[in-house]
Amino acid sequence: MTDSSAMVDTAEKSEQSGLGDYIIHHIQDSNEWNIFGYHLHLPTFEPVRILGFEFDFSITQHLVMMWIVSVLLITTFWLLFRRKKLIPTGFAGAMEAMVLFIRDEIAIPNIGLKDGKRLTPFLTTMFFFILTCNLIGLIPLFGTATGNITVTASLAVVTFISTQLMGMAKNGVLGYWKSLVPHGIPLPLLFIIVPIEIFGLFTKPFALAMRLFANMIAGHTVIYALIGLIIAIGSIFVSPFAVGFALFINLLEILVAFIQAYIFTMLSSLFIGMAMHPEH
Repeated sequence: MTDSSAMVDTAEKSEQSGLGDYIIHHIQDSNEWNIFGYHLHLPTFEPVRILGFEFDFSITQHLVMMWIVSVLLITTFWLLFRRKKLIPTGFAGAMEAMVLFIRDEIAIPNIGLKDGKRLTPFLTTMFFFILTCNLIGLIPLFGTATGNITVTASLAVVTFISTQLMGMAKNGVLGYWKSLVPHGIPLPLLFIIVPIEIFGLFTKPFALAMRLFANMIAGHTVIYALIGLIIAIGSIFVSPFAVGFALFINLLEILVAFIQAYIFTMLSSLFIGMAMHPEH
């Protein structure tokens, strides 16, 4: 009886562990890409040690997703705008409207007229890349690259470097760093204000990375957890409720995909504008 009970407990634990592993497997990055039930093994390489640090250049699913998104965006915009038209129509008109929205409602108000127009291509590229990565992850065949903290952190690093470079280009190297400290601060307070300002330079991109990562991975976790309820409870009567709620969350994820792309682009332009125009 003891052995039988132990076998039942082991089976139950393995089933529960299997559900957990199933959710984690579909959320985290891996060296496999499941295409219609066929596990495509992506190339892996030995880590390369550079200056005491190990760098893994293996091909992962999320890296492939970013390649697909990049090719998709380049091809789409090339096909839409390879012939110049006075008034774009159809899908080209919709894309132009989004670009104009980024220029007129995000770049120019936060950075300024001249500099805003100059940085519109950068902000537009960031917006469409994040948006497409978010949306393509909702298709069962693909994965969500923006649900990977290394991807969102890399995007945040791009914003951080752009912020510092544009701030120094606009105000000079010394002028930019001097602008971080408010004028008229007593000398003793500088020992408090300066570390806080420097710390703030790194908390901004950190918040960008964590916000995008958390919002994208949270929705997918809820969807897989709802689907997993069917197996966990073991009743077919749960299916309509689980699938219905999962479908609702999936539709909500479409809205979240647009909102998160907009927020990331908006905050990036705001940080760059604050660095270029510290007096405002």
